Amino acid sequence: VMRDGRIAQSGHYASILSSGSDFMELVGAHEHTLSAIKAAGAALDSQPSDVNDLNICSKVETNEEDEFGYDEVNDDKDKIEELVEEKYQLVQEEEREKGRVGLSVYWEYITATYGGALVPLILLSQIAFNFFEIGSNYWMASATPVSDEKPSPVGGITLILVYVVLSMASAICDLIMALLIGTVGFKTATVLFNKLHMCMFRSPMSFFDSTPTGRILNR
Repeated sequence: VMRDGRIAQSGHYASILSSGSDFMELVGAHEHTLSAIKAAGAALDSQPSDVNDLNICSKVETNEEDEFGYDEVNDDKDKIEELVEEKYQLVQEEEREKGRVGLSVYWEYITATYGGALVPLILLSQIAFNFFEIGSNYWMASATPVSDEKPSPVGGITLILVYVVLSMASAICDLIMALLIGTVGFKTATVLFNKLHMCMFRSPMSFFDSTPTGRILNR
């Protein structure tokens, strides 16, 4: 017998049942559920089983009354069957979302790590990377001499030095962006995975009784 995650009692079935503990309440709840299922089944069996007999008897009346009686019996039986299946079905159907992924899902993923504080830094490093990359290309296109008649406005050493500085700045920004993306991705995956484990391992036993193992492993 488990209580609050710990073993409260252990022993033979009869001895624990006679002690009048929580196990007796558990057995009583189980018997109450079985009696409710039997009552629902009895209510289903009490409905007219042969719809054709009702149809033959009702043919004495008008065709309209015949169709009404036939449909009414079918509707009642369908409602009872649906009630029994929904209320006493152990394994429920898996819930699925259809359509586009909502913005709330992306927002939860972005803010899962450090409250989303690293996201502006990632965007800033991306903008700086593109700026320095475009700047280095523009510098080479503008400072390189077109022909011998039109020499470069700057010296060769200055041309190479500025290009190297811009390229190094672009590479550093790219490295920072990659490190930030890797950190955010790893931390976010760890947070979501730990939350999943905590929710799963702290779920009541009824969750594992009504959820197939394959469905849990897929998560």
